[in-house]
Amino acid sequence: MPSLLGIDSGLTVTKAVIFDIDGTPIAVARRRVTQLIPRPRFVERDMHELWTATAEAIREAVALSGRPASDIQAVAATAHGDGVYVLDEAREPLGSGIVSLDSRAGDIIDRWTDNKVADEAIALTGQVPHVSAPSALLAWIRDHEPERFARIGHIMSCKDWLRFCFTGTVGTDRTEASTSFTDVRTQDYSEDALRLFGLQALARTLPPASRSDEIVGRITADAAHLTGLVEGTPVAAGLHDVTASALGAGGYADGVVAVIAGTYSINETQSFEPRVDRRWFCRNGIAPGVWNSMSISPASSANYEWFIEKLCGREWTDCEAKGTSIHALLASEIDAAFDRPSPVLFHPYLFGSPYGASASASFFGLGGWHDRGDMLRAVMEGIAFNHRIHVDALRDGFAFKEARLAGGVSRNPAVAQMFADVLAMPVTVTGTDEAAAWGAAICAGAAAGLYPDPQRAPKTDKQGKTCEPDAARSADYEKRYRLFLEIAETMTPLWPKIAGLARDSAAAAAV
Repeated sequence: MPSLLGIDSGLTVTKAVIFDIDGTPIAVARRRVTQLIPRPRFVERDMHELWTATAEAIREAVALSGRPASDIQAVAATAHGDGVYVLDEAREPLGSGIVSLDSRAGDIIDRWTDNKVADEAIALTGQVPHVSAPSALLAWIRDHEPERFARIGHIMSCKDWLRFCFTGTVGTDRTEASTSFTDVRTQDYSEDALRLFGLQALARTLPPASRSDEIVGRITADAAHLTGLVEGTPVAAGLHDVTASALGAGGYADGVVAVIAGTYSINETQSFEPRVDRRWFCRNGIAPGVWNSMSISPASSANYEWFIEKLCGREWTDCEAKGTSIHALLASEIDAAFDRPSPVLFHPYLFGSPYGASASASFFGLGGWHDRGDMLRAVMEGIAFNHRIHVDALRDGFAFKEARLAGGVSRNPAVAQMFADVLAMPVTVTGTDEAAAWGAAICAGAAAGLYPDPQRAPKTDKQGKTCEPDAARSADYEKRYRLFLEIAETMTPLWPKIAGLARDSAAAAAV
């Protein structure tokens, strides 16, 4: 029976998911990928470890499916967007891949803001450069690691590295190509963009861009040996994870906003003309003449995952030993906290924010009588409030009246209802737990001729529950949200001073 393989490589876990062509998941396998933090604001991963972990996950998924690998008609990958992975001329990794939680380029972004590069960038490329944009990270390598910069032969994204490991071919897709160096009007690479960032020396290293649903290579003998796939299986170009998640969640459509509560706060809508604003990125869609407007920040479920890892370590270990879910264990505490009044608020800015690189996470209103459930509720609400910042920005430029919600935290019905109440609009929870992988698999299926195009693939959200906003709860959340914003505005001039404490301490220790 024909099937498809979608790879979803996030910031901590890489997944292989085999789907029936109607979108039903057949088998899922996961591997954790080590997150390297050699110093503050540096977040990296070993590229060879990523490929090995992905290959192991694929082999396990094929075994779990109970079907021959020859059933797989095509493969495509998605992965965390932005960041940068570089190879030398011999196509070997030049150091670790830099992931999208990295913020080492903060000083460069500040400089570009002060000298108006950012203003020129939004007019030309449709987006303000940010700390994990390829433009900023490559400029950082140029300034701080000139020998490495001089050896760059190929610039890639995370999913493009996996595509290279599958096929031996170098390239990207249209959605990923537009993360820094394309003209927002022509949707093609722009030498002016490279020149604007002082990166014109890298013109020859930009990867050729294909449609996401275009076959760009086939599984090599080496990749087949490692993964258990059949040599010669077609591989499609794949796509940026923001668009993959929207496509897989059924939210890649005009008049709908896709809200993906993953590591990043992802909020995206589609248009047929470029609309540029500082509050969102205007990037290429899958097809020419389509644009994806995405308002994002690294401030969503990564905060919940951090809370579990740092504050629920014993319970997590016990659940893993018993084969139970830590999320199910904590759901009862969260649900109970939703049922009682609480003044506790949380700014979910552990890894980044819409307020700049210096913002940090904080609890407000916390008292000695509050418990872990109150804190978890505040974390969840903070995540939803941050999504609303982005959704409200998009509402100013686009017309939509409904949202598609995906991401692990949406599995809790109370959290899904909270999103509807916070956003004050109907929210449909996607019917698949693997929206990003399904988005990649859809592109693989279209490339193999199983679907006319990616937007006419089977919809897996037909079983998803729609949560209607409750007027009374929405009114209460409006008050909490406004206070959340007021505190953030008050903290904006203070966050750089707080961040400066660590620099001052480091300088004192070095004396």
